[in-house]
Amino acid sequence: MSNSFMTPNKILTGKDALKNSKEYLKSFGEKALIVTDNIMVKLGNVQSLTSILDEENIGYKIYQEINGEPTDVMIKNGTKIYKDEKCEFLIAIGGGSPIDSAKAISMMTVYNGKISDYMGKQIENKLPPVVAIPTTAGTGSEATQFTIISDTENDVKMLIKGGSLLPRLAIIDPKFTMTVPRNVTAATGIDALTHAIEAYTSRKAQPLSDVFALSAVKRIFQYLPIAFENPNNEEARTQMSIAALEGGIAFNNSSVTIVHGMSRPIGALFHVAHGISNAMLLKECLTFVIDGTYGRFADLARAIKICHDSMTDEVAAKEFVEAVNNLCNQLLIPSLEEYGIDKKRFFDNLDKMADDALESGSPSNTIKNITHGNIVEIYKSLWR
Repeated sequence: MSNSFMTPNKILTGKDALKNSKEYLKSFGEKALIVTDNIMVKLGNVQSLTSILDEENIGYKIYQEINGEPTDVMIKNGTKIYKDEKCEFLIAIGGGSPIDSAKAISMMTVYNGKISDYMGKQIENKLPPVVAIPTTAGTGSEATQFTIISDTENDVKMLIKGGSLLPRLAIIDPKFTMTVPRNVTAATGIDALTHAIEAYTSRKAQPLSDVFALSAVKRIFQYLPIAFENPNNEEARTQMSIAALEGGIAFNNSSVTIVHGMSRPIGALFHVAHGISNAMLLKECLTFVIDGTYGRFADLARAIKICHDSMTDEVAAKEFVEAVNNLCNQLLIPSLEEYGIDKKRFFDNLDKMADDALESGSPSNTIKNITHGNIVEIYKSLWR
């Protein structure tokens, strides 16, 4: 069986990646819509970008309203600004939210109607170029054909996908991650780990995605604790930026599975940051699915060198799940209760969350068959 494999057209990584992107930026047009948030402006990250654009006489309009996970309202407003300002391309600078938003805005400059009309549809029309500059090491959105936007009318996180949504240029400059707070470092780092684990254990895993997934898992276990404890460690930040990119490339080509499927409804209904809701689910979801592919989970255990040669795949797989749980504990990931979620409201929404998780399509990529009842029981288990 043949496999397709997609990445951004161009990727620049390492120190001074933004500085060295001038020629590429000039090729996209004369005016950009910069999609970002207030924090990126306050930290001076946007100014680092605009100084480059000024040097190259590239015009720009700053849209800094992506303050939280992106919604259909934000996308509608951004699309209007893009058109009114006669922009020719988009530059996203920030975490996954601005990058996802830039993809969605690019899409809605070409497509008609509401963005919710395109949930579950393949986006393949030619779109304005998107340049992605991640400032966190986690979402991998700079390397994917996916965007996740909240439908505010129905309290659903919409997964929209298509090859046209892939950024034309990804600029992975670790300097932008140096100011990220510990809790964000933890949340985004675990998000990247989840991408890599799910990519490797997905039904759609393929040889090339496996290479990126295994590399990401190894880097994250080695460097995420260092970046969490010592935010100024440049090597750890650099390696985590690469790991996030690898995780994005991996799941872009093999898909995520049950954790992401169950995570999105928690985020939509209870406004939990995506990386945190992934982390809350990891132990219970992985414990449920490992018997579908002990060998693959055992591979991950051996990649991070936590088992000896005489271990069976089953034992090694369980050791890996325990290592993931220990890492989450080390990063101070809260439980649902510790996060402040109301238990009664959570239980009242179990069926809706399970329906939404299945509708996203992600659980069907799990190498073990997943039912509505399975998902409900896993949600319940988060309150043990």
